[in-house]
Amino acid sequence: LGGMMVGHLEVPELGKNPASISSHIIYNLLCRELGFQGLVFTDALEMKGISQNENICAQALIAGNDLLLAPRNLKRELDGVLNAVKSGKLSEELITEKCRKVLTYKYVLGLKNKPHVQLSGLEKRLNRPETKELILRLQKAAITVPANVSGILPLDSKLKGMVVLNIGKTPGAGLDFYNRLQNTLSLTRVVARPDSMEAIRKRLLGSQRVIVVVTSDDYKKYKTMLDSLPADLPVVYVFLMPLKSMLDMEGYWKKAAAVVLGHSDESVIQEYVADVLVGKAVADGRLSVAVADLFKPGDGVTITPKVLRIYRPEDYGMDSKILEKIDGIAMEGIKAKAYPGCQILILKDGKPVYDKSFGTFTYESDQKVEKDDLYDLASLTKTTATLLAVMKLYDEGKFGLTDRISQYIPALKGTDKERVTIEELLLHQSGIPAFWPFYKEAIDKDSYKGTFYKARPDASHHTQIDVRLYVTDKFDYRKELMAKSFSADYPLQVADSMFLHRSFRDSIIAQIGRIPLKDRRYRYSCLNFMLLKEMVENISKMPMNLFLDKEFYKPMEMNRTAYLPLRQFKKEEIVPTVKADYLRKGKVLQGYVHDESAAFMGGVSGNAGLFSTARDVAKVYQLLIDGGVYNGKRYLSRETCDLFLTHTSKISRRGLGFDKPDVNNSVKSPCTEEAPEEVVGHTGFTGTCAWADPKNHLVFVFLSNRIYPRPFDHKQLMRLNIRPRMQQVMYQALMK
Repeated sequence: LGGMMVGHLEVPELGKNPASISSHIIYNLLCRELGFQGLVFTDALEMKGISQNENICAQALIAGNDLLLAPRNLKRELDGVLNAVKSGKLSEELITEKCRKVLTYKYVLGLKNKPHVQLSGLEKRLNRPETKELILRLQKAAITVPANVSGILPLDSKLKGMVVLNIGKTPGAGLDFYNRLQNTLSLTRVVARPDSMEAIRKRLLGSQRVIVVVTSDDYKKYKTMLDSLPADLPVVYVFLMPLKSMLDMEGYWKKAAAVVLGHSDESVIQEYVADVLVGKAVADGRLSVAVADLFKPGDGVTITPKVLRIYRPEDYGMDSKILEKIDGIAMEGIKAKAYPGCQILILKDGKPVYDKSFGTFTYESDQKVEKDDLYDLASLTKTTATLLAVMKLYDEGKFGLTDRISQYIPALKGTDKERVTIEELLLHQSGIPAFWPFYKEAIDKDSYKGTFYKARPDASHHTQIDVRLYVTDKFDYRKELMAKSFSADYPLQVADSMFLHRSFRDSIIAQIGRIPLKDRRYRYSCLNFMLLKEMVENISKMPMNLFLDKEFYKPMEMNRTAYLPLRQFKKEEIVPTVKADYLRKGKVLQGYVHDESAAFMGGVSGNAGLFSTARDVAKVYQLLIDGGVYNGKRYLSRETCDLFLTHTSKISRRGLGFDKPDVNNSVKSPCTEEAPEEVVGHTGFTGTCAWADPKNHLVFVFLSNRIYPRPFDHKQLMRLNIRPRMQQVMYQALMK
């Protein structure tokens, strides 16, 4: 995008100022976080929503706008800008920079030779195929299911006697929806007419499901009839019209089995909504406004297609009876309290031959683990997120493996990390220490007595965080670095009511620069991948989580994968990781990353922070062993995949970012002995792993929350050798 207009909107969640004069929204969110580099326009400054503010032009420039449209009193506003410069609130350099930016765009657009935009053909130039595609994507993303009582959606195709009641201004209203739905369901169509209400009502009473499709405000004529339908008749309301036109529908919504908002009656949207109803398309929109006392802003149910299904293992050369032995191993781990629950997925030739969930969210809970529940991937983030981004940029020729990391992270120049190469970071041979307690910089040293850690408990150290490590019972964070609520200065959320100052993210990179470098032997280090994340963002000019969404997760339909998952998912959909985290003041970690470094980076880091399901993780590893292609679309070149999957360190088992089996020492290997040397993957501290075998076309994913309730009490998973034993069964199931 070359330009962006900011409206005079009040968004209390993002600060007190209207958006058009909010430095947090324009500078921090739009330009810094979203990486927008184009021209930023205000809306007309003479509008009532903003014109009452004094020195509005000066405020708009300070907030980050480049062009200020239609101020009410130009002379007064010019004086206000000049006074802001004299007082130091605005700098001449900033105004010069904005002026150059505007002139550059004018030059690029050819306005040096022609003084105005050519109006002829403008509509054709604006309505390009990619513009229409974007509009369609936005329309589909806006489709919302506020209510889905008892999970009636997706509709069961086995049911007979369904009726579609179309309410619109013409007999053909909603016909595209009906025709699309008829491909999957057995149903009949009834067109509403005011002169046949009683006949329609009787017809609806004899059906198993009623789908009322509304395309205009004509529904008001049928209010009495719809009100008279019995409460136990399952009625699904589908609205193909703007939400603001039907806010008096709450009476119907209270009795509805489900409500679907399509917002438009365009043919393509009618067909997409029909696909949502039968589970062939995603609906994950959320309400932007309240609907009476029924729904609040942000409400909405996610409808996800059942893309993966269990295939007959024998059809893909595997013995289903042998694979069933994994069930026993999974239950053995639960009984031994190696983990409360888990997800296990095996793909053979890209098909799910084993896809099961076991156990519950926690030992105290009876909430069963489902296949769509999210787990904290911990260090599995390294290969499922960071390495993907690194491979994409390498594929595009943005860097070389022997390049120094300091070329892309200026903060490392002049430090002992200046000569460290990207290849050394990927192989964990950089000399950077394995771990560093960055969070200690945020702790007020005057808030506790003595040392922060002790090897044994004493009068002031009772909180155990490792086998032989205790922390002080009481400590506080530095007041200037930690706040209880979100603001422009405190945007980094560590936990509920814990927000770090925006400067802390940069201070972590500065700390890495100051940590003394060790020798270049193999030393697994999370700090390596934290630096790779910074490199990705500096090259791509956008946050890594958004880069991954754009390049991989969204187009691959990884709809259950996210950093900062509480922004997209309900807490009940996320498996708790720790019962009481000492850095988060004893709070349960559910939706907040466990890893301390990632937490104090604001939840998005290169070493940890990603939450996902076994099904979504498997998509990434299938992409890799298929040479960069997934579902017929190419995401990475085969050459890049071959390089990263085959290049191995000369001094360790490690590959380029990947962990690998130790074929020389099975005791130290993270995989079963049967795993060939071609296998690549990674494990995570929370009890996760994913392994891809390009030789046998296998993908194995295991997700659990083994560190619940206490991180230091987590050895059973490894003592029982759960993951390698499951992997061993997978290889035993291969038919010779």
